[in-house]
Amino acid sequence: MPAPERGAAAARLRALAGRSLRDARTRTAAFAYVYAIYAFIQPLAYRHAYATAAQRAAFARTFANDAALRLFYGEPHGLLTVTGYSAWRVGGTLAIAAAAFGLFAAVRALRSEEDAGRMELVLAGLAGRRDVYLAALASIGACTLVLWLAEFAGSAAAGLPLGGSAYMALATASIVPVCAGVGALAGELAPNRRLALELGGGMIGVLFLARVLADTVGGLGWLRWATPLGWAEELRPFTGARPLVLVLPVAASALLLWAAARLRAGRDIGTGVIAVRERSAPRLRLLSSATAQALAAERTSLAVWAVATAAFALILGVISASISSQGIPRGLAHEIAKFGVGSIATPTGYLAFVFVFFILAVSLFACAQVGAARHEEAAELLETLLAQPLGRSRWLGGRLLLAAGGAVAISALAGLFTWAGAASDGVAVSLPHMLEAAANCVTVALLFLGVAALAYALLPRASAAIAYALVTVAFLWQLVGSLLGAPGWLTGLTPFAHVGLVPTQAFRTQAALIMLAIGLLAALAALAGFRRRDLAGG
Repeated sequence: MPAPERGAAAARLRALAGRSLRDARTRTAAFAYVYAIYAFIQPLAYRHAYATAAQRAAFARTFANDAALRLFYGEPHGLLTVTGYSAWRVGGTLAIAAAAFGLFAAVRALRSEEDAGRMELVLAGLAGRRDVYLAALASIGACTLVLWLAEFAGSAAAGLPLGGSAYMALATASIVPVCAGVGALAGELAPNRRLALELGGGMIGVLFLARVLADTVGGLGWLRWATPLGWAEELRPFTGARPLVLVLPVAASALLLWAAARLRAGRDIGTGVIAVRERSAPRLRLLSSATAQALAAERTSLAVWAVATAAFALILGVISASISSQGIPRGLAHEIAKFGVGSIATPTGYLAFVFVFFILAVSLFACAQVGAARHEEAAELLETLLAQPLGRSRWLGGRLLLAAGGAVAISALAGLFTWAGAASDGVAVSLPHMLEAAANCVTVALLFLGVAALAYALLPRASAAIAYALVTVAFLWQLVGSLLGAPGWLTGLTPFAHVGLVPTQAFRTQAALIMLAIGLLAALAALAGFRRRDLAGG
């Protein structure tokens, strides 16, 4: 290829990659923030909670063989050291986040652009399909580098060795391109974005299950070599590094991305290798109204949220039974007590603490539902609906009621299954108390739902970024502020600080009513604002 043509091709690639990077900047910044904070907090918390060799030895004896903790963090190594603990907790948690990031990044950069019709406009110019594909991969690579830098910076700031911190961040980042390959392949197989996410999520779920079985079931350790989540463990940051294992994620990424490229070259725009079969009998039960149609569109997502929440709650309830008999050092108990949950060494204190994370999850669900409404508008489907005798307020109000109903249902499942898991192992915690804990999830989620709806009404294109950022910052504000002992007036700026963490605290009725009132006022303002603005496409 002549030099001028190579220069023009490189310029097109840079322009396309730059646009993809700008599109991914909010998601990448949010993940990077979580990576840096988590990598920073965990080593500090371990140093404070387990200051002596005796405390660390007791911790290792107590937790090293706990199957429930292995389920979340993987197989531990070197728990007597800050570095070994960090590799287990930071690496284990952020590995799962890396898998999700890789999937979402690939589907968003490839399949979502195609579904929205923007891919056709790009291909109508001078860019080819290969250019678009390579630009998307380049942007995902750049985002992966940002995550690596965030984890490295957080670990280094916490006082971990620089070389080991870089290697641990590399072990986590190695998962991103593999799962991006899974997402790219799912995007070629599935005929649309939703099915691509479901198919890719199912594939990654199988990979996660393989890692869980390898770490929790004796004799199945070999399964760790069949999943990128296991490869990240086998890289062994800080505990006997095995850099040759990096060959596996590199080879798997290359194979998956090559397969996706081959499939991409052989199919038409807007289709998938797997064709959607038409049903012999139409299902019209949920097409009686716009809200019912939204329920039909979101039922798979709602089912996934419900099943995942129920399963997670059941596991945490069962785990709470063993917490009461474990000797947790006073240092750790003191750190957790800053959240106001009392002693983490009791089942009730443990359940009060973990429900903070259920509040976060249900709040993110509420934001996701507003994001789904925005997607319907961006795809220009809303214009067809509003051309009929359907008012704007009725449409948005219906979507908000659906989101609120989903938040209530998911919160109730969290409370019910946590109680069931705890009761099955003899923990004395009442169902009414766990339903009050679920009510905490509802009040905070409805507050953020109203705020997210207001952002959608006023700034539709930026609404998803605003909503997710508010929830994330509010949660981390409370988490970091409590751990660092920030003044009450400072931590009180987040709604998470005004929740009575049941069952160790009383449910704060007044605070809950205030949050509900703010959420309702924001929702009403959103309905008024939405009536007065133009529709905004993608």
